[in-house]
Order: sequence, then structure tokens, then C-alpha cells
Amino acid sequence: MNGKGSMIVGATRALAGAALLASTAAAAAPAPAPAYRDRTPEQDLIYFVLPDRFENGDTGNDHGGIAGGRLEHGFDPAAKGFYHGGDLKGLTARLDYIAGLGATAIWLGPIYKNKPVQGGPGQESAGYHGYWITDFTQVDPHFGTAAELKTFVAAAHARGIKVYLDIITNHTADVIKYRECPKNDCAYRGLGDYPHSRRGGITGAPINDGFAGIDKPQQRFDNFEQLTRPDFAYTPYVPKNEVRVKVPAWLNDPIYYHNRGDSTFRGESSQLGDFSGLDDLFTENPRVVNGFIEIFGRWIDDFGIDGFRIDTARHVNSEFWQAFVPAMIERARARGIPNFHIFGEVFDPDPGMLARFTKVDRYPAVLDFAFQATVTDVIAKGGPTERLARLFQMDSLYEGGAAAAMRLPTFLGNHDMGRFAHFVRVANPQASEDEVLKRVVLGHAMLLFARGVPTIYYGDEQGFVGDGGDQDAREDMFPSRVASYNDNRLVGSAATTAMSNFDPKAPLYEAIAAMAALRRAEPALSRGEQIVRLSSDGPGLFAFSRRAPSGGGEILVVLNTSSASVAGNVPVDPATRAWQPLHGRCASAASAPGSYPVELAPLDFIVCKAASID
Repeated sequence: MNGKGSMIVGATRALAGAALLASTAAAAAPAPAPAYRDRTPEQDLIYFVLPDRFENGDTGNDHGGIAGGRLEHGFDPAAKGFYHGGDLKGLTARLDYIAGLGATAIWLGPIYKNKPVQGGPGQESAGYHGYWITDFTQVDPHFGTAAELKTFVAAAHARGIKVYLDIITNHTADVIKYRECPKNDCAYRGLGDYPHSRRGGITGAPINDGFAGIDKPQQRFDNFEQLTRPDFAYTPYVPKNEVRVKVPAWLNDPIYYHNRGDSTFRGESSQLGDFSGLDDLFTENPRVVNGFIEIFGRWIDDFGIDGFRIDTARHVNSEFWQAFVPAMIERARARGIPNFHIFGEVFDPDPGMLARFTKVDRYPAVLDFAFQATVTDVIAKGGPTERLARLFQMDSLYEGGAAAAMRLPTFLGNHDMGRFAHFVRVANPQASEDEVLKRVVLGHAMLLFARGVPTIYYGDEQGFVGDGGDQDAREDMFPSRVASYNDNRLVGSAATTAMSNFDPKAPLYEAIAAMAALRRAEPALSRGEQIVRLSSDGPGLFAFSRRAPSGGGEILVVLNTSSASVAGNVPVDPATRAWQPLHGRCASAASAPGSYPVELAPLDFIVCKAASID
């Protein structure tokens, strides 16, 4: 390692584990952790992983048991859009690494059997990510077997780690074709021009798909019990070699799909159109609702899964969720899982829109895209810290108010939008590596100590940066053969993605692990009420308190988002007489009742605990 690299690592470790752990000497010893199923969602720290990109534990399943070349089985470890070989055996072998980071729940990217390869000539890519499902009832052979999933879940549970499955009900793989669009490029056809039902029977040619009922009288969609065959906006058909490819078998019938062409992601098409060509399910139909309740209920029954992250939640009608969500919670309770965590993906930075899905669709929680957008704006881009204060003011909008907001999974980046370190570098092209590292650490301090359920995207703890979103943010943890991954500079490390990256001494791993340990030791940092204490109209101080759920004093967290040192006074509970440090330099006493003096270095943070109160 060159001198500059050594300096970066040294500076980071001063920020990270050693300093943080050393400063906890005066803190109370952590209470014993409850049994893993007794933990409520806000007590957990989630680690989100795409199985294909984590660890290859069995090279024998790399082709998924499929003969032929890369366009048949989808395996090409040098291409970022194809399978690379990661699997369940690899994940199981690396559970201690995940546990060492402090994660107490693993959000597992979809592991169901996918269509191996999709896309037109020259545009093919593989279902390595798991979102192109054909069989909802079995593990994709690229990832392993049902027995290996059971082994993984049991091994995670033995370590007190929950397992959340990523599920999809909005669509399946792209199988259905439309006769009017031989190039598979059908524009969306709306309800105004092509209503669900018109008198006079079926338009277009009969569907030669082998299903009965095609020539029966047309019925309206408000009476699903009598429904036989709708007037489709397009004339769907299933290629002969894929007529029975979907499992369960009822999914092969085009009657259970909207068949309206590609969504524009505006207006009604957001729920009724095909998501980039993927077959959009007719989730208004009770057969579809009940079918998915049974499909995903079986995963709970058979594997003891602890929660679901639900993909593309905003693209499914509210009535579906109003039936599906309580059915899954009840199914989990019957299996002895009292704190089953369900959170939906609503890709929107507006807290009002996110809250709508907790009030109308009745989601217990949604991924907090508003948190992600605001922290990126404030810490990566240097926006005013008052935007964080405004974000938390919106917590009252969620069903259940601020208490419900504590169960929102918070995150800094993900597999779709890209990594937080990438956002930092793009926003600060002239910044030194030391500054980039400090901003990334500061972002994680906000993630670990503020309200919500912290969610770490795999690889962030090793300093992965990526080149953008989607495929460019899905690097391999095991030695990669993708050139566009391997030319990236990692944050705080001289390593590259061309080598194995499971280093517990990596600066960001140490920093996150130390913060996670502090969060576990202090219940206020996971379950405590949050109070914003101070913000500003530019970069600088942002302070908030977390109050212990059992009563007593507060823990004060203060961040400096400025590239200059900042001093000031933070409003606190006037009854607090003495303070002790949990991280950083904390004054031992208030300067006056209700006023606590702070002084922070550039891009630094402190965590201080009330030691005695009147």
C-alpha cells in the first residue's frame, strides 16, 4: 500500500472501530439480546444481498443444470448482465462475516426460478437478479436447492439472524407475446380506448393456448366468478415452447394478465402496463390474490421465513395488498413468527406518497426512499441540514405516526439506483479520498443512529463504489471477472473487485460494525423516540436525541456535514446534569441548563449519553 493509502486507512480507523469502541468504556454493559423472533423490526439491522454476486460456494450449479451456451443457461462471469455463480452455499459459508458486521436480518434478493435469459438479439441479459420469475414454488437451480435454502435459514437463525425474502406479485418473466407487435414493442393501450369488457365477445384472433373457455360469452370484470375470457387490449399468445413454463400452472393462462402493452409509468399504466415487457398480472382478480397468498404462504410454512420485502409495490392495486398483507402476517403467526416484517418498495422520495401506502394499501412499512434522497442531498451533496429536520417532521403522516416511522427500512443506496459512495464521488469530483471516506462514514452514522431500520447494501462495507445504477452497482464480492467493476477505486482501501472482498479489517466494515455494536448496546438508538434538536440553512450541524424506551435520559447524536470545524450549543433536556461519551469528544456537562456545548471537526460526529438527571 502506498503512503496515501496508509494515511487514508489510518484516518478511517481513527473514525471507526478503535475510537468508537474505546469511547464506550464508561457506558453501561449491553443488555442480553432477546431471542431473535422476539425482536421487533426496529431492533434489527438489515443486510441486503444479491445471491448471485456474493459468494460462489458450488461451481457445479453455475449453469443451473441447463445445457448449451451463455444464451441458454445465462452464465457468463465476465458480463455484468449475466449469472456470475454466487449461490446459497456461498452465503451460508459467509454468515459469520455478515454477523460480524452487526447485521441481525438478511434481505435475500429473489431466489425463485427465473427465465435464464431475456431480450432481443444483441440485447440479451440473464435473470441473475431474480426478478424474472417463471416458477414461484422452487429455488432457482443457479442458486441451489430447497434443501440448501433450509440449511441457510437454519444457519442464519442459529446466529440470531432473521431471513427476509424478496417477493414479486406484480409480474412474471416476459413470456406472453402480442400478435399485433411482432417486435415485442407494444405501446400501452389505455382503458378509455380499450375498456376491460365490451359487448360482442372477443376481439382479434382466438388464442391457441390450449385453455378452455375461450369461446364462452364475455363477462364484465366486476363479476370475477363468471369471468371466462376478457376483451384484451392486445391479442396475447404464448410461444409453444413456453406454454407450460410457469408454475403454478394457472399462471400460464393469459386471462390472469392485463395484456395492455408496456407501461409508461404514468397514470393508470403504472398499475396496468407491462413493466419493461414483463407480464403484468391481473391482480384485481381474486384468483390471482388467492393464488399468491398460497404461493408465498408456503414459503413461510416450509422455511420459517421472517419477513418479506415486496418488489414493485406501487404497481399493484390497493385491494390486492389489503388482502395479501394481513394474510401473510396471520400465516406467520400460525408458524410461530410474531414479528413478521413486511415492507414494500415504493420508489418515490416524497414522504407523503410513501405514507399513502401505509394508510391506503395498509403496508406495515415501506422502504424509506425519502430518507435516502435527503441524506444524499445533505451529506453527499452538501445541502442544508434543515432538510433532514423537515424529513422527520413528515413522520406523522405514516399510519401510526412517528412510532410507525421507526419501522421503515432506511438505506443509502441499492441495486437499482446505485451506491452512496458513488453519489459522494459524483457530487464532489475534486474531493480527496479522505474527504470521500469521511462523507461515507458520516452517511452511515446517520443511517445507524437515526430512526428506522438500517439497511446495508452488500459491498458498501468494503468500500464498493460502482459506476452508476442497476448492473453497474451489482459487483461481485468474490473475485470478479467484469472489467468495468475491476477498474473502480474502492473507498478507504487499496483492494479491487478483482480479489475477494470479505475483509473484516476494511475501514468501512470496522466503522459500521462499531456503530452497530453501539446501536445494540443502547436500546434508545433503535427503539427510542427521536427528537430533532438543531439544524441549519446550510451545511453544518444537525443534532437529534433518542430517548430510552424505558424512560430516563437521552442519547444525543450530532453530525457536522460541513468541510470546516463547527462549534455551537445544542438544546437538550434541561434536567440533564452530566454527560458521558459514546463516540467522539463529548462535554461532561451542559454550559447552562438545557444548553449543551459541542465542537466537531469537519465531517465528524459525536454520540453522547445523559449520565445523570435531576
